[in-house]
Amino acid sequence: MNVHAASGDTWGIPGPTFLRLYLAAAAVLVALSVWHRLRRPASASDTVSGPLDPQQAAYLNGGPRLAVHAAVGGLRGAGAIGVGPDRRLLTTGPAPTGLTPLDQAVHWAAHQRARAGELPQDQRVRTALDQLRAGLEQRGLLLSHQRRTAARHWTLGLVGLLAIGGYRFFTGLSNGRPVGYLMLAMFAVLAAALVLWRVPDRTRAGRAALRDLRRQHTHLAPASSPAFATYGAAGAAMGVALYGTASLWALDPGFAEQAEIQRQAASGSGWSSGGTSGDGGGSSCSGGSSCGGGGGCGGGGGCGG
Repeated sequence: MNVHAASGDTWGIPGPTFLRLYLAAAAVLVALSVWHRLRRPASASDTVSGPLDPQQAAYLNGGPRLAVHAAVGGLRGAGAIGVGPDRRLLTTGPAPTGLTPLDQAVHWAAHQRARAGELPQDQRVRTALDQLRAGLEQRGLLLSHQRRTAARHWTLGLVGLLAIGGYRFFTGLSNGRPVGYLMLAMFAVLAAALVLWRVPDRTRAGRAALRDLRRQHTHLAPASSPAFATYGAAGAAMGVALYGTASLWALDPGFAEQAEIQRQAASGSGWSSGGTSGDGGGSSCSGGSSCGGGGGCGGGGGCGG
């Protein structure tokens, strides 16, 4: 049945017709925004489910700073770095074999006596972190800047749709037209815009990969009192990657305190910070040399204004 415009219809468009078009436009914008979040990049490998190394897991879990801390934990677990009385990192031996670019960059920064808090600003470390992120984006585990921008672009379209709906609402109201259904539709569009405005960094595949890693490595949680001397440097790094710097404090509280590494626990939703002064025995290790090896729109014709 065709709905013809009445003489009093706002903008000459019958309310039900406008409402149908309005909701259809909103559905398209929502679908496009979600699609940019979920689609795999064209360059993604067919083996996205391959294993992640500790630093990839750390970046995926907590970003660049946690990746740096995972590298620090692995190097400390291997006995390759320490901390001096001035609270600056130092090297305690040659770089072990099989290091990642981030390991190498952190080891070099320790050789240059950098502070642990300064590591993410070091040029070599930043370059290695950029490479780490690019690899995770290529595997479809993190959203690239371009995909995040595209998703937010379509969400901005919902904001524009709200402006059009608001203009129609007040115009219809001033013309004495019923606008109740339009108001409900605008509330729905507003809710969708608020939900979609925040574009998460991790993709669905990235979140699934982290869940799988945590299931596989529950024994590395600090609450389990893991024996890092048994699990080695890789276990120490993975513990930090999945459970935060609280694992580094469990590995070597003296080193963590002297290096001024904040004690934090990583959770599925991000970081939750704790105090830096510790109950993990940090006060018993004074000085760098004392830190040991790393152990529908129905209704009347005016329902849309």
